[in-house]
Amino acid sequence: MSQKLRILLVEDEDHLLDAIKLNLELEGYKVHAVKDGKTALKIFKEERFNLIILDVMLPEMDGFQVCETIRLENAEVPIMFLTAKNTSEDRVLGLKKGADDYLVKPFNLEELILRVGILVKRSLKSDDLKELNSYKIGDKTIYFNSFELKHDDGTITPLTKKETMLLKLLIERKNDAVSREQILETVWNYDVYPSTRTIDNFILTFRKYFEPDQKNPVYFHSIRGVGYKFTDSH
Repeated sequence: MSQKLRILLVEDEDHLLDAIKLNLELEGYKVHAVKDGKTALKIFKEERFNLIILDVMLPEMDGFQVCETIRLENAEVPIMFLTAKNTSEDRVLGLKKGADDYLVKPFNLEELILRVGILVKRSLKSDDLKELNSYKIGDKTIYFNSFELKHDDGTITPLTKKETMLLKLLIERKNDAVSREQILETVWNYDVYPSTRTIDNFILTFRKYFEPDQKNPVYFHSIRGVGYKFTDSH
């Protein structure tokens, strides 16, 4: 396993911290282990991780608060909670705060390793998508880093940041419907709530750019009651 797979482990019980760290390192992960939420947030801002393992009961700032703070900045990194509380209310709260998985203490280390593997795979998948720098639709190429649309004849149409982000999101999720909520979170970051019409207008603009026949789109589709979808055979 590549050493670049990095895990941030936040656990205030020494024996558990050491045991989890050792077992993850034996599996080939690079583990940064800390004992409290404030330190965890500081480290998270400085480094990139493929997974965060977070104890719920932490000194000063509990795991739920840490998770919530991370989710304000990063909606993608997988987060797994460790907790001594086996109540459905806690589990629901953890998932509502943005966790991807929940493991109740005492747990089997083998189960932890399996769950870690699944979550890390998910993070790698999203990392691959992030590296998308350009994409060709028909005779036009989108350059995501420079916010440009290059036509076959060499002319360039500048794209707005929001247009570029929405195009990237739809292309990364090619052939899958993307909900309005996902678009809000990724493109608008919940700062401003655009109406459905705003997003529809972006889709209409994309059709003008890319569709041979705007009334019968082959690339950009609105799915009533669900969201939006980009389809492409390549």
